[in-house]
Parts: sequence; C-alpha cells; structure tokens
Amino acid sequence: MNELLLARWQFGITSVYHFLFVPLTLGLSVLVAIMETMYVRTGDETYKKMTKFWGKLFLINFAMGVVTGIVQEFHFGMNWSEYSRFVGDIFGAPLAIEALLAFFLESTFLGVWIFGWDKLPKKLHAFSIWMVAIGSNLSALWILIANSFMQEPVGYVIRNGRAEMTDFWALITNPHVFYQFPHTVLGGFATGAFFVMGISAYHLLRKSHADFFRRSFKIGLIFGLISVFLVTAVGHMQGQYLVRKQPMKMAAAEAHWETANPAPFAVVAVIDEKNQTNSFEIEIPGLLSFLSHNSFTGEVKGIKELQAEAQAKYGPGNYVPPVTSIFWSFRIMVAAGSWMVLITLVSLYLWRTQKLETKPLILKALLWSIPVPYIANTTGWYMAEVGRQPWMVYGLQKVEAAISPAVSAGEILTTMIAFTVVYGVLAVADLYLLVKFIKQGPEGLTADGSMESSTKGVSLWT
Repeated sequence: MNELLLARWQFGITSVYHFLFVPLTLGLSVLVAIMETMYVRTGDETYKKMTKFWGKLFLINFAMGVVTGIVQEFHFGMNWSEYSRFVGDIFGAPLAIEALLAFFLESTFLGVWIFGWDKLPKKLHAFSIWMVAIGSNLSALWILIANSFMQEPVGYVIRNGRAEMTDFWALITNPHVFYQFPHTVLGGFATGAFFVMGISAYHLLRKSHADFFRRSFKIGLIFGLISVFLVTAVGHMQGQYLVRKQPMKMAAAEAHWETANPAPFAVVAVIDEKNQTNSFEIEIPGLLSFLSHNSFTGEVKGIKELQAEAQAKYGPGNYVPPVTSIFWSFRIMVAAGSWMVLITLVSLYLWRTQKLETKPLILKALLWSIPVPYIANTTGWYMAEVGRQPWMVYGLQKVEAAISPAVSAGEILTTMIAFTVVYGVLAVADLYLLVKFIKQGPEGLTADGSMESSTKGVSLWT
C-alpha cells in the first residue's frame, strides 16, 4: 500500500474511533444537566442520584473522547502537512477557538461540577453542568465550522499557492454549517437518549431500582423522541442542500448514473462501477425527485453528466467517489434512523399505556438498540467525508496533493498499528468500566453521592 492509502486509513480509523465518544458527550451532558435541574427544582433525592449515576458514565466517556481527540490534530502535521500548509491559516482559526474557548469552558466547569458537590449552592452547581453541556456543543460547532470549509470553501482568497482568510464572518456563517451542525448535534442527542433508554431498559428487565430507571427512561424517551424526529427533518433538508452544492456526493449516494426527470429512487441496487451502471435495482418512481426537490417531478443530474461538468471546470481526472460504499452507507444510516423513529414511537405508546415493563421483547430491543445511533453517526460521516472525494478541500485541493511528502509508507504503517493497538486497549478499558458501573446501577450510593461502607468510604468523585 502507498503513503496516500495508508494515511487515509490511519485518519479514518482514528477519526471513527474518536467519534464513537463525541455524540454521547453531546447528548449525555445535556441529559445530566436536565436531571440535576429537576433535582434543584424538586429537591427529590432520586434526581440527585440519577445525576450522579449518569454523570459517572458521562465522565468515563468524556475522558476517552479527550484522549482520542488529541491525536486527531497531530495528523495534520504528520501525514497531511501539505493540507496544513495550503489551508492552515483558515482551518487553524476555528480549531484554536475551539480549544481556547469551548474546551476551556467545558473542562473548567467540569472540574467545578465534579468537586463542587455539597460545596456549592445547588443552583450554582447545576449551572456548572449546563456550562459543560454548552461547552461540549460549542466545541462541536467550531470543529464543524472548520470541516464545513472543507466541504464548501468561503471567505478566502488564493495567494502564493495558499488559501488565506479574507472574511472571518463568512467562515463562521458558512451555509453548510447551518445544516451540518444541527444534524450532528441532534444525532448526539439521539445517541445520549438511546444510551439512557437502553440501560434503563436493562435494569427494568431485571426489575432492579425500578423507580430510578422508570424516571430515567421517561427523560430519555422524551429527549430521544424530540431528537430523532428533528434529526430526521434536518437530515432531509441537508440532503436537499447537498443536491445543490455537492450534487456528485448525492448522486453517488443514490447510484444515480443518468440524468432523469422524474428521477427514481433505488431502494437496493447491484452497482457496476466499472461500467457505470446498475445491473439490478428495485426502484420507486419519482421518489428521488421528491427527496431532492419536494416534488415528484424535477431533474436530478446523474453521475456521468456531473463527471463531464467537473472535467470541464477542473480539468481531466476522475471526480466520481466510490459509489458502492457511499450508496450502502447512506442506506444503513437511513435504516438506522428509521429504526430509531419506530422504536421510540412504540416505546411512547407502551409507556403511556403503562405496558412497557410487561413487554420484555421491547425492553430487550431497546437495550440492543444502544449501538444503532452509533451506526447512524458513523455511516453518516463516512458518506460526508468519502462522498467529497477526490477533494480534500472541495474544488480547491485534491487528497493526493494534501499528503506529507516526507513521510514514508513504513512510518505511516508503524504509527497506524501503534494507534490501533493503543486504541484497542483503551476500548477494552472503557467498555469494562461502563459495563461495571452500568450493572452496579445506583446501588451503593448514599443520598450525598458517596460510596457505602462496602467500598471503605471512598468518595465516588475521587
């Protein structure tokens, strides 16, 4: 394998692994803040215990997210130095703001929250976890501002072979951000909701701490129902936006080779990328036009025409991303989202009719649905990034021009193996801690959040 392929693999592996922790941080931080707010408003000690139980799981996840996220920035200097040279003046600005403003806010107030139990007034302590939640989601905003420039460059000028920022306001108001940010954050909210619902369902199956986990489930269900429907709506709008701004990505996601009006939607297809055709497909007439334009009539350009347009604009080359993997990643994302909509609606009905705990099959389905939003998040990001190929920065820099010229394939392979092994060890540790504390449940917590005598009085937060 050459340097380019290995560098892409390494960044892909570390990015996907890091992003396993990000959505849960975004969603669970808000859920924990809601729980503590309910404690402050009602004085009910159960909500305090809920805050501490789910907060402990949040802390484990947060720590893993920070550790794995640090590695990401090193990639730009190690494997992608030409990208950093070309666009560093622009890309570096939102990343610097994320570190200096959002992450500083998040980490500072997290420390206040961890060590401030029973030392700060209740309202001030609750305020600190809300600042953590806001900081977490602000971090996502600035990182997505940086990523959105790669998807849709704005506010720049090319000077001396480099992209230089000319309009910071254009950068932070990039139209791409207004679709990508809410879609990503709402996906994180759905992830947090399903995490809470799934673990609550596990304990309801075991009939342990029933009141505690009924309340947790209710909060997760309401939060999840709102998040799932909003992320679906925003995803639809984002898709329509990409039809206009990145039509090749959307055409690849549909394996749509020929321009058509009306355009059919291929539910499944056997794709022949070499001959640029689908040897078999099951279609729904006009549906792709509807998804693209909210009308069952409307032209949707095909890959062949878009390739010809790209060659006329950018010069000779292959501007078609890997169609098969993008086609199926999009469908896996949609299937995962559809399942989340269905299971939350079923759960809502059973909850309102007080039948949920009499349906062990649904409780088991909720438990096994915890990975579903992770699958949706991962396949969605795969489509977003791989669907941009062959561009590193859309329309400005190709991927092969972004790689470091002085790094060998052997060096990249060595670090990739090292990162993968270390991440594997961290994954085992993370899973062990999560499962341990999930199974333990709130048992062992006194009203003030300390461990009972069986743990020799060691404080939960130390």
